[in-house]
This record gives sequence, structure tokens and C-alpha cells, in this order.
Amino acid sequence: MRKVFLFLVFSIPFHLMAQQKLLWDDFTDVSFQDIYNVHYDDYFLKPTFGPKIKSYEGSKISIRGYFLDFSYKEEFFMVSRNPMSSCFFCGGAGPETIVEVIFKNKPGYKIDQIIEVTGILELNADDVDHCNYILKEATARLIQ
Repeated sequence: MRKVFLFLVFSIPFHLMAQQKLLWDDFTDVSFQDIYNVHYDDYFLKPTFGPKIKSYEGSKISIRGYFLDFSYKEEFFMVSRNPMSSCFFCGGAGPETIVEVIFKNKPGYKIDQIIEVTGILELNADDVDHCNYILKEATARLIQ
């Protein structure tokens, strides 16, 4: 019985059992292809996620970056590799440099404050109304 237990414990990848601190380079394990979207009558970048980032899907991860708030009628928050002036929407970075964040509780951070966000990673290849990377059930702390 003990051998079976040890086998099960050590055969499960470690990052599925504990929170992993990812770096922005981990999110570059993706390639993009322009795909036409009939609903929006426009082309969007469709991601194909690589095996490394796929291995974290559904896992609790954390990432450090700049807080972005795009809330208007609905709450819409992101953490970015870059500050607002050079993020994916405003500068030359790509969609792999932002993560949509769905917080457990509404955050009180200001744009471009550096935070560390922890949540469950979801990979999104099909819903163009959301980012390719989403952290759900997220919490954050301010980095001084």
C-alpha cells in the first residue's frame, strides 16, 4: 500500500500540487495565426499553446506585473508584462504579455502599480472577448 501511495505522489507533476511562480517568458510558449471572425468581421490572433504553458492549465500560479484596469460598465482587469504606455494595446508587445484577471474581490490598485497575482490559469484559444491567458479566483498583493 505504501508503495502505491508513493508512486501516486511522485507520478503527479509537482506544479499540479503547489502554486508555481511563472515568469513572463513562460507565457511565450505560444504561436499565433490570423483567423477571420464572422461575428466581428475582422481578423484575430488565434493562439496555439505550447506544451510547457499547457502543463500549467488548471493549476494555481502567480505572476508579477503591472496592474491594468479597463473597467467601464463591467469590471475588466489585467496584469501586464509592461506598463500601460507599452502594453499589448498601446505599444509593440504581443498578446502573450497580458493576463486577464478575475479577482475574488474587487481590487483597489491603481494603473501601473506592480502586483503579484495568484489564481487558477485558464488558457483561452476561442473566445475573442477575453484574453488568451486568464487567472480566475485571483488574489493579489502590492509589490513595493
